Amino acid sequence: MEISARTRRTATVAAFAAGALLLAGCASGSGGKKAADSANGISAGHADTPRIKVAMITHQAPGDTFWDLVRKGAQAAAAKDNIQLVYSSDPNAANQANLVQNAIDQKVDGIAVTLAKPDAMKGVVAKAEQSGIPVVGLNGGIDVWKQQGLLEYFGQDETIAGQAVGDKLNQLGAQHVVCVVHEQGNVSLEDRCAGVKKNFKGTTDLLYVNGQDMPSVKSTITAKLQQDHSIDEVVTLGAPFALTATQSVSDAGSKAKVATFDLNKDLVNAVTDGKVQFAVDQQPYLQGYLAVDGLWLYKNNGNFSGGGTSPVLTGPAFVDKNNVAAIAKFAQNGTR
Repeated sequence: MEISARTRRTATVAAFAAGALLLAGCASGSGGKKAADSANGISAGHADTPRIKVAMITHQAPGDTFWDLVRKGAQAAAAKDNIQLVYSSDPNAANQANLVQNAIDQKVDGIAVTLAKPDAMKGVVAKAEQSGIPVVGLNGGIDVWKQQGLLEYFGQDETIAGQAVGDKLNQLGAQHVVCVVHEQGNVSLEDRCAGVKKNFKGTTDLLYVNGQDMPSVKSTITAKLQQDHSIDEVVTLGAPFALTATQSVSDAGSKAKVATFDLNKDLVNAVTDGKVQFAVDQQPYLQGYLAVDGLWLYKNNGNFSGGGTSPVLTGPAFVDKNNVAAIAKFAQNGTR
């Protein structure tokens, strides 16, 4: 995979900023081992700063285990920072906006939000900022967070990640890819497939499925593979969909390989067993942790990362048979 020098520099700066946040958070806790333990998800003591209330509102769909990792990271930071964390989610953009309004009405001290469908969130995010509530972004909305006035952003550049997948598929000799989009209109997912298509030298098809109905996902992918035997790669945009896609490949009698964005412990096992070629890890635990910790740092110290202009990148990182063993123990702990 070839990534430009600019991208490498951005990733290096982002990694440094992320590390600084973690170190700053630990230093302002109970000190020593207790602070380190809490940063690792162990509720052992917390900061002695005044207790604040932070709302995290995401576009999580029911049953999507990816968000369990985001939430676990957020809870670890909240435990360390003496924060009352209120987590809520809805995949419907209008409903998600209503949840943000609820947080404003509760007069929370900070809001962390995903902007998967940014147009629907623009108005309510502006209301939060007008109310004096700092807002940070995570996971979705890397192209719009500055326009909407967010303080900082933690996540992955989905276009760059998609392009990296396209390059990797070229190296693996794939010829015909179907990119499975499980939520139509989600800008992050659309950007992933667009990135794949841009750099992949073969044919790229888009396949839209209902991500909230896994049996339907399975049958739709199966039907596509049965209709077109030239497809030699299925790229999914979430770990649960990759695991379902492996079943579709078997049911269709296809020889297609499966690769995916995102990771969970079951997906790690599938990579280990060779059922999935590789996964692109954007480190959701880290996104949740940094979003909450970033609000604590801002409220107490006036700190914010990226200078208000650059995101803190948490990915992409490839997980394949060459490095999956090193990742497995963290996946079992629920932090990767």
